[in-house]
Amino acid sequence: MALKITPTKANLIKAKGTLSFSEKGYDLLDKKRTILIQEIMQLVSEAESLEKEIGTLFSEAYEALQQASISMGLNHLEEFALSVKKEEPFDILAKSVMGVDIPEINYNAECELTLPYGFYENNPALDVAIRKFDNVRCLSYHLAQVESTAYKLSLEIKKTQKSANALDKIQIPRLKSQIKYIQETIEEKEREEFFRLKKVKSKKK
Repeated sequence: MALKITPTKANLIKAKGTLSFSEKGYDLLDKKRTILIQEIMQLVSEAESLEKEIGTLFSEAYEALQQASISMGLNHLEEFALSVKKEEPFDILAKSVMGVDIPEINYNAECELTLPYGFYENNPALDVAIRKFDNVRCLSYHLAQVESTAYKLSLEIKKTQKSANALDKIQIPRLKSQIKYIQETIEEKEREEFFRLKKVKSKKK
């Protein structure tokens, strides 16, 4: 297939410059892809750990809640449940990581909880249940952030992969073919010009 490019030295220099730029771009995309894959693997591992921890806390919290229900009575327990502080609103911010907008949930990371009853009403099982459910709430925030980040990074990996493949499979081979075509054409013209001059000199003699 003929290449639609004028075989001049100016176009040769331009093609070589574009090839060098494309190869550097591919290297950067390849490094970015590797870093993103490593990051997402860490996030997957962190998400699995959080899910396991949340599952354990849920089991412990429900067990404590059952004990509190037995010791306090269901009606009394419902009264305490109504006095538990409602969920506070939270903000979802965004931060940029390697050009990717990553969601960041703005909430009280310490999750300090004030129990909604006095010391004289204290029930150890209820204390445990409330605190563990609150820990689940905090971990759920963290898990949502980790999973959202992993999803965003996975989309960026696909985008980076597509760009890298376009350079590696299309752009770079095309430029190399252009350079080869221009070089061969210029060399052929230079040989023809050399023989023409040689012939002219020979006739003069």
